[in-house]
Amino acid sequence: MSAAAPPDLARPRAILFDWDNTLVDTWLTIHEALNHVMAAMGKPLWSLAETRARVRLSLRESFPQHFGERWEEARAIYLDRFRAIHLDRLTPLPGCAEMVARLAAAGIFLGVVSNKTGPLLRREAEELGWTAYFGRIVGAGDAMADKPDPAPIHLALEPSGLRAGPEVWFVGDTGVDLECAANAGCVGVLLGGDLQGEELNNCAPHMTFADPAALLRFFRGL
Repeated sequence: MSAAAPPDLARPRAILFDWDNTLVDTWLTIHEALNHVMAAMGKPLWSLAETRARVRLSLRESFPQHFGERWEEARAIYLDRFRAIHLDRLTPLPGCAEMVARLAAAGIFLGVVSNKTGPLLRREAEELGWTAYFGRIVGAGDAMADKPDPAPIHLALEPSGLRAGPEVWFVGDTGVDLECAANAGCVGVLLGGDLQGEELNNCAPHMTFADPAALLRFFRGL
C-alpha cells in the first residue's frame, strides 16, 4: 500500500469494484473495438496509449463528444465489434479471482460498478463464473446516470440494505472511479492504477494498493 489509510478507517461492510482493468484485462479488446468504429466513421485511429489515457466514461457519455449526432450509429458499430471478440479475450488480472473469492467468503457484500454496457458486463462475469460473488453487477445504462455520478453506486448497494458511506469501499483504476466514490461519500481505493497529474489531483485515493494480494492483506488486518 503506497498511501496511508485514514486513521478512522472502518472495516468495510461492502466493497464495490470497477471491472475493466481493475478485475479483468480488457484494454486490447476496447482498443480494437474503438479503432474499428473510428475507421468506420472516418476518424483518425488512436494508439493504445491514447486509448488507455482517454477511455474513462460510458458510451452514452463519451460518444456524443467524438461523433456528434451520429453517436448512436457509432455505438452500434462499436458494440457489434466488441460482442464479437470480448469473451475470447476475457482474462482476469493476476490475483483478482482469489481476492474476490476470499472477500466473498469473508461475508463482505461485493458488487460491480462499471461504465461497460450492462448486458456485456454481466455476460463477462457469467463467463468467468464470478456472478455468484456479487450481490449486484451494475453497468452503463442500468442506473439513471453512469460514473462518475453516484447513481450506479446506490443501485449496486440496494440488495445489501447498506447506504453509501465510509463503510463502503469503491475500488478502481482511474480517476473517474475515485471521483464516483467521492461523489457517493465512499472510500476511494486505487488498485494497480498509475494515475498522474490532473487525474490524480482531481480526486486522490484514500488508499492505493499495487495488487490484489496487497489489498487482501490489508483487509485481513482490519
